[in-house]
Amino acid sequence: MNELLAVFSSDFIGTMIRFFICIAVNWGIIDLLYYRKSHRRDFYFTFMLMTVAIFFLVYFMMGMDRGKATMGVGLGLFGIFSIMRYRTDAMPVREMTYLFLIVCLSVVHAMAESFAELVVVDVITVLAIMLCESKLKVQQRTKLIQYDRIELIKPEKHDELLADLEARTGLKILKIDVGGIDFLKDTAVLRITFDEVGSSDVDNQFKVRKSQWREV
Repeated sequence: MNELLAVFSSDFIGTMIRFFICIAVNWGIIDLLYYRKSHRRDFYFTFMLMTVAIFFLVYFMMGMDRGKATMGVGLGLFGIFSIMRYRTDAMPVREMTYLFLIVCLSVVHAMAESFAELVVVDVITVLAIMLCESKLKVQQRTKLIQYDRIELIKPEKHDELLADLEARTGLKILKIDVGGIDFLKDTAVLRITFDEVGSSDVDNQFKVRKSQWREV
C-alpha cells in the first residue's frame, strides 16, 4: 500500500501533467497540421504511439529522482530515435521531419523541470510549423504506375506520354520519370509527380533501383 501511495508523489504527478501536455501538443501538431494535408493514417498511428513510448522511456531511464537526470540519457535516446528508419518502406522527407519533431518534443517534455519552459518551446514549435505549412500551398504527390504503352516513353514523345497519362489517370501531372522497362511484356514502371491532396506518397508495389530512374 505504501508503495502504491509513493507512486502518486508530487514528482510523479508533475510527470503526468507534462505527459498530458506532451500528448495534447503532439496530437494538435499531428491531427491539425500534418494529417490535414497528408491524410496518412499509418503515420498518424506511428507518431502518436511514439510520443507515448519515447516520453516514458526517457523518463524511466533518467530515474524517478529528477536530481539524477542527465542530459546524456535524453540526448542519446534523441539521437537513436531521430535517425531511426523503418526497413519496410522509405519514409518521405515530410514524414521524417514530423517524426524528428515528435521525438524532440517528447524528449523535451520528459526532461523539462519548468512548465514555463514547456509553454515557450511548444508555442515556438507550433508557430514554426504553422508558418512553414502556410508556405506549402500545394502538396506534391508521387505514385508508381505500370504503363503499357512503352513506345511513348521516348524523350521526343514526352507530350504524348503526358497527355495519355493525364487522360487515363485524371491527374495534373508535373513530372514523369521512367524506371524499369520490361520488353517481354511491353510495360514500364513510371513515377509520376502530381498535385493531389489525400493520396499516398508512393505506391510501393513496384521495386525499382534508384540508378534505373531517368526523367523524360
